Amino acid sequence: MPTITVIGKPDCHLCDVAEGVVERVLADLPERVADRVEVVEKSILDDPALYEQWWEKIPVVLIDDRLHAHWRVAPDRLREALLDADDKRAAGARASAEEVAL
Repeated sequence: MPTITVIGKPDCHLCDVAEGVVERVLADLPERVADRVEVVEKSILDDPALYEQWWEKIPVVLIDDRLHAHWRVAPDRLREALLDADDKRAAGARASAEEVAL
């Protein structure tokens, strides 16, 4: 299951925009994909390590703990990344099933 982590802070306009992009992209994805995506929101104000790492780049979007975007999130690029993550997950599941069958 892909995990999207949105790192921001309260009262951050760009953070609100990024969260809206994530919501819209998930709403437009096929249900079979969207239902498997977990969204986690974190604030740099709650975690000194996050603040140190990301304070000047928020909002930050990670997919499976890897940097996807900061400052601005492109809907098409996010959609493509989530579909790719789902394809890789499905391919891994097929490979595991094939190994079990052998």
